[in-house]
Amino acid sequence: MPRAVYLLALGIFAMVTSEFAVAGLMPQLAGGLDATIPQIGYLITAFAVAMAVGGPFLTVAVVRLSPKAALMALFAIFLAGNVLAAVAPSYPIMMVARVVTGVASQAFFGVAVSLAAHLTAPQVRGRAIAMVMNGLMVGTLLGLPLSTLIGEHLGWRAAFWAISGLTVLTALATLIGIPRLERTGGDGANFRDELQVFKNAKLWVVLSTSTLIIGATFSAFSYLNPILTQVTGISEGTVPLLLIAYGAATVVGNTVVGRLADRHTVSVQVWGLAMNLIFLTGFALLAHLSVPAVAFMLGVGLVGVTMNPAMVTRVQRTANARPLVNTVHSSFITLGVIIGSSAGGLAIDAYGLRAPLWLGAALAALGLFALLPELFRPTRHRARTAALTPVSTGFEPRSR
Repeated sequence: MPRAVYLLALGIFAMVTSEFAVAGLMPQLAGGLDATIPQIGYLITAFAVAMAVGGPFLTVAVVRLSPKAALMALFAIFLAGNVLAAVAPSYPIMMVARVVTGVASQAFFGVAVSLAAHLTAPQVRGRAIAMVMNGLMVGTLLGLPLSTLIGEHLGWRAAFWAISGLTVLTALATLIGIPRLERTGGDGANFRDELQVFKNAKLWVVLSTSTLIIGATFSAFSYLNPILTQVTGISEGTVPLLLIAYGAATVVGNTVVGRLADRHTVSVQVWGLAMNLIFLTGFALLAHLSVPAVAFMLGVGLVGVTMNPAMVTRVQRTANARPLVNTVHSSFITLGVIIGSSAGGLAIDAYGLRAPLWLGAALAALGLFALLPELFRPTRHRARTAALTPVSTGFEPRSR
């Protein structure tokens, strides 16, 4: 695996750590910014909406640059957002900071995935994307607890300064370690050609399926803390350890899916959704029993967001591996996060704490229904050769 792929994963780790930091620092931020807990929660929503809506527009702005220049520009914007968060004197300024970092994160994701696809051979592209996605998984596993720990001992501003420092180090490593490439077809005509791919109706179905896969998982993940403490009866001190175990399960699942995504792109998603449907249903039925509840929770971690490598591979084969397509796909993934978390909250108000689990099971069933026709459409030969088919990434080696 090229060294650059690991650097891209480190960049995504920094982005995800910043994304999750607010969730772990809610009481400190509320006190420091003279805001309520629900208002701090809106900072999380603003970050997600900025990712989903603003990310593609920023990608359009940097897509004509060389990949290294694009990454440096995005690091600079992301750093500015985190520094602004660290010095924010008021809640409105913090809101601006979260919007800036959210937009930069989404665009970085699109460029990073495209670059990882370009730097690796077609038959191992799924593994490369899984490695980049491990930045997301490790961010869940380590980024959230580390930023929370720093915030509890040194203050919430120190947590954002630490993320800023990590961003600078990662940007320097990327500047040194990413090979020199140039953007192909940077003129307006070719950019309009990139937009033409969105006329493909199948692409929108594929993108929507990714929304359902992620929405099913986040409807449960967003409310694991209250479900485990109030329904299962697990102590609050034990929940962080269980969340670390959940993060470890996502790392394992992501690695396995990355190995299978190239040759079994659709079937991996079908099996993942089917297993997630079982885990979410079992969790909803047996949430009052600690052992089954924890087992099903870990199962959701194993087959939920870990579908990312297969999802990305499917989108790239349906369209291309260029930054704009990857960023729009990431926006659909973020839409799943928004739908799962917001609809899960409404479901709790109406039906209680088990309701998000049932909602997740329903979304998983819808995603499974959307995938089944395609599972039986291609022949085994076409499925095998699809992994070896070149996919346009929009980059080429810089001529010497």
